[in-house]
Amino acid sequence: MRITIVTVLHDSAEHLGRLLDSLDRHAPGQQVVAVDTGSADGGPDLARRRGCEVIELPGNPGFGAANNAGVARAAHDVTALLNPDVELLDDGLLRLAQRVDADPDALLFPRLLNTDGTIQDSAHPRPGTLREILRAFVPARIAPQPYRATSTREVGWAIAAVLVAHTGTLRRLGPFDPDAFLYYEDLDLCLRAGRCVLHPDVALRHAGGHSTGPDRLRREAERRREVVRARLGERALRRDDLAQVITFARAAVRSPRARAQLRALRVARRA
Repeated sequence: MRITIVTVLHDSAEHLGRLLDSLDRHAPGQQVVAVDTGSADGGPDLARRRGCEVIELPGNPGFGAANNAGVARAAHDVTALLNPDVELLDDGLLRLAQRVDADPDALLFPRLLNTDGTIQDSAHPRPGTLREILRAFVPARIAPQPYRATSTREVGWAIAAVLVAHTGTLRRLGPFDPDAFLYYEDLDLCLRAGRCVLHPDVALRHAGGHSTGPDRLRREAERRREVVRARLGERALRRDDLAQVITFARAAVRSPRARAQLRALRVARRA
């Protein structure tokens, strides 16, 4: 099966080499489009040497706009969006791609694993529901969580470190809002798509970023509120704010990150 793989680079050469090695092992011969957003570490040259089609977008227009440019270059009916810090562990990406025809309007997501092999919290419920307020009162370790699912299921949204879909569906959706520079592009995309499906029998490794600086957390809180308000309305926004306040407040006793997230949400709400 031939698919198009799109990956966005921004000083990602170290990760890119491992991604391309894993593609050579488990999904050789695919069209790989690497979209560079102003790297200074030689990533575009590495991509060219490894046989990728390279699109250079100087000035760093953002994650969404870069993915859109890559999808526009896709030559096959199925496209996979992969972060450069992802690694294939087996032929799971191609197995997931083979399921697109059975669900051509959906966005398909695999299970993501942390570098230590634990399951990454990458799939989430739809925000802004009464059920999410109730769930916030339950300790996370025992509350039902979409990312822990053991069988295929629809989810509210999932992070777009790995996303597989029909190329036509992605193009119809955008896929991303080109005006959104960073944060929660995947939430916005999933809410617009309407159908996102987690396939936990397919797993890829995702290194991921873990920055917790106050400016980043504040901007994340602002962007989430912007997306929920725009796609689901004011009532859903109030419910989502409340669910997050409860979640962060419960965890704040033991977690400095939760305390910082709570402060960031308060700042975002005041703004």
